[in-house]
Amino acid sequence: MSIQTKIESLGYKLPPAPQAIAAYIPANRSGNLVFTSGQLPLQDGKLMLVGKLGEEFSVEDVRDAMIQASLNAIAAAAAVCGGPDHLERIVKIGVFVACVPGFTDHHLVANHGSNFLLSVFGEAGRHARFAVGTPSLPLGSPVEVEVTFQVADVS
Repeated sequence: MSIQTKIESLGYKLPPAPQAIAAYIPANRSGNLVFTSGQLPLQDGKLMLVGKLGEEFSVEDVRDAMIQASLNAIAAAAAVCGGPDHLERIVKIGVFVACVPGFTDHHLVANHGSNFLLSVFGEAGRHARFAVGTPSLPLGSPVEVEVTFQVADVS
């Protein structure tokens, strides 16, 4: 099953590749790896949520935002490697969580992205990961995701 078909079978749609909101590119390919810039939960050009974990939001409240940020990462990577079906596997993800001091469930927030990527890529979605808290993220986003993908060829 193609990556796009798998995403659609889960009830989601692969968005167009995100546009940079500052002086960077959304994804960069080096050999058979694609590194995404941090992806926010932007949907149709607008941030889905604004606020912090432990203040405005709980871990469950940001599930859809984590999935959207992960979809944006797939779209960004697909744009630099010839399409989503060239994405062979997930190598690593990094999750940033805007949160109040004392919030310690970063790993549970990250699980929303990890579980989604596993559901899309299957065994090839198993990855290394980090999840950290920060007092703020760009545009007031509660979450940001960066992903390193391995691509099927090096051309």
